[in-house]
Amino acid sequence: MLTRKVEDMDVHPGTSVKELMDDFRSSGGFVAKKVAVAHDILRAMFDSEGVNFFSFPACIVSTGTRGVISKAVRKGLFDVLITTCGTLDHDLARVWEDYYHGDFDADDTMLHREGINRLGNIFIPNSSYGEVLEANLQPLLEEIIGDSSIGPRELIHQVGLRIKDKNSILHWAAKNDIPVYVPGITDGAFGSQLWMYWQGHRNFRLDLMKDQQELADIVFPAKETGALMIGGGISKHHTIWWNQYRGGLDRTVYITTAVEYDGSLSGARVSEAISWGKVRTGSDYITVEGDATVLLPLVLGSFL
Repeated sequence: MLTRKVEDMDVHPGTSVKELMDDFRSSGGFVAKKVAVAHDILRAMFDSEGVNFFSFPACIVSTGTRGVISKAVRKGLFDVLITTCGTLDHDLARVWEDYYHGDFDADDTMLHREGINRLGNIFIPNSSYGEVLEANLQPLLEEIIGDSSIGPRELIHQVGLRIKDKNSILHWAAKNDIPVYVPGITDGAFGSQLWMYWQGHRNFRLDLMKDQQELADIVFPAKETGALMIGGGISKHHTIWWNQYRGGLDRTVYITTAVEYDGSLSGARVSEAISWGKVRTGSDYITVEGDATVLLPLVLGSFL
């Protein structure tokens, strides 16, 4: 039990992310040590020939963390992305307009009166969200869909091919042929634009089962799978749900700010998923508590 002593960190100006991970690993620090373990599991994932999943919620795409995700996709660190509809909203909206620094304690009544939406401490004017999405998405949908049937993943890919902004997650996903799955695609502005498009194109069909079959074709033959999951909800669950069909994930890193005691999936530690067969018994896994806008640049930084 007493084989590894706690060592002090040696942080200095110019410390690299890799050096910081070495310090975290030796320090015995609470969440710091978990961050180092997460980094090591991710390194094993990236060095493997398995299928690596990355699931994340939309909120962090409204922040500068979008750049970390975009670069990870550009470098092909992950084979499959699973996210929420809001990721499409924020990634595309920021292609055409800007978001702004805000304040958690801002006057929300005043913001509503001024046509500004608050996402935590990010300010999003109406002109930078619903309005710009409608103006740009309707012509794209007309060009891509017509009156045909299409799967959500295929639609997202076609939109990404038409986005030339190199800061965009969808741009790099399409360019590198990395599938983006959004199981709750109607739950956001992008989904509302699909509904609006359907008003004038009643033969248009969104083929949800097409995406499910694609995921089956990815998961069933995979010799190994790993996942980096940020936050809970539908994106996390869809990732572990599909991986149960092959006996569970082989490597798992989960970053969350949620508590465990209320029984929510967002707060559920990775170990709970073992009982469901969604993570393999004896596999490498870690749950890291903290804000992904801080932790994601740390755990991915040395790979970018």
